[in-house]
Amino acid sequence: MISTLFKKRRPRVAAPERPETPRGTVVWAIGDIHGRLDLLEPLVEAIMADAAASAAERKVVVFLGDYVDRGPDSRGVIRYLADLPTDRGIEWRFLKGNHEEAMLDFLDDPSAGARWCEYGGDAALRSYGLRPPELKHKVEAWARISADLDHKLTPRERAFLENLEFSISIGDYFFAHAGARPGEPLDRQSERDLMWIRNSFLDSDVAFEKVVVHGHTPTREVHVDRRRIGVDTKAYDSGVLSAVRLEGAVRVVVRAVEGETGVEREVLAA
Repeated sequence: MISTLFKKRRPRVAAPERPETPRGTVVWAIGDIHGRLDLLEPLVEAIMADAAASAAERKVVVFLGDYVDRGPDSRGVIRYLADLPTDRGIEWRFLKGNHEEAMLDFLDDPSAGARWCEYGGDAALRSYGLRPPELKHKVEAWARISADLDHKLTPRERAFLENLEFSISIGDYFFAHAGARPGEPLDRQSERDLMWIRNSFLDSDVAFEKVVVHGHTPTREVHVDRRRIGVDTKAYDSGVLSAVRLEGAVRVVVRAVEGETGVEREVLAA
């Protein structure tokens, strides 16, 4: 009787002390690309060479979202990702970022165009040979641009954008674009939080049942602590596109750097 007067408390979750991928599995997670095809190509080529040399049975590359906006070649990035080879023994997985959601929203509702362009959509439009209207309050002008963008997207590009995933779990790791809401089990996270959450996730010390690997919030270096790994190094501005390689308990950062040949690697503490 008394127990019905109180809400049941959720048991406190402990983060894995030594997070690992499953035996025989190697995972690469690539941070926010934002139109930097020039950095994406050498990074993916290095990962494919690494995968070819690996004895792992399962090889997974997870793209953490935000392929478009801000950088110079959103269109080229989408085309490149949509055409990645399927004969290399690599499992390509693509997450949905808040910028992809904004682009799709504009295609479905042209009135969302002005807001999208406030945080980088204008660069994506330019990569398709389009530009925002001079009179940004004119819905009919946005409607014409939305229709033009829809026309320029190939069926393959449109299918790529519409079939992005919200999260992936592999071993002791959970992959999402933005993060996850503290206190909520990872398998019950909302789509909006997975794409948009920021401060309530970053500022909390509440652990999850897995380590969360995410992008969305840029940092100068890849961020690693007991709760999360942040892989967004602001490629569109910094000229550094980062990925993290996870195999067993070993973590390695891989970077493509503007103006450099090849990629850089740095082993992180487990």
